Amino acid sequence: MSEEDFEPEQEPDEERIARELAEELGRLRVEDVLVSTLVNVSSIGYRRLGLTEDSREERDLPQTALAIETMQALVPVLEDFLPEELVSGFEEQIANLQLAYAKAAKEDDGG
Repeated sequence: MSEEDFEPEQEPDEERIARELAEELGRLRVEDVLVSTLVNVSSIGYRRLGLTEDSREERDLPQTALAIETMQALVPVLEDFLPEELVSGFEEQIANLQLAYAKAAKEDDGG
């Protein structure tokens, strides 16, 4: 069998995948993507603190600082689009991340 024998079968699959992706993008809202992004950025920021035995070798405080700054920039933009409880939750995550960052930075400085 040649490659040409498989092409007609693959084309409908590719068309179906493209159609499904277009439908999914049509349902997505920007705030949904940003909430997901904030959750991921927060998780990465905490992980880069290296506070657990699992993550100790992954400590990267500049990455945590970037996570904090990113969250501080995005949360105010979303205040008009998200429920107040969700915004408050993200603000609390930022504060907790800042405190943990300060503690980790102090440890790195020998304090």
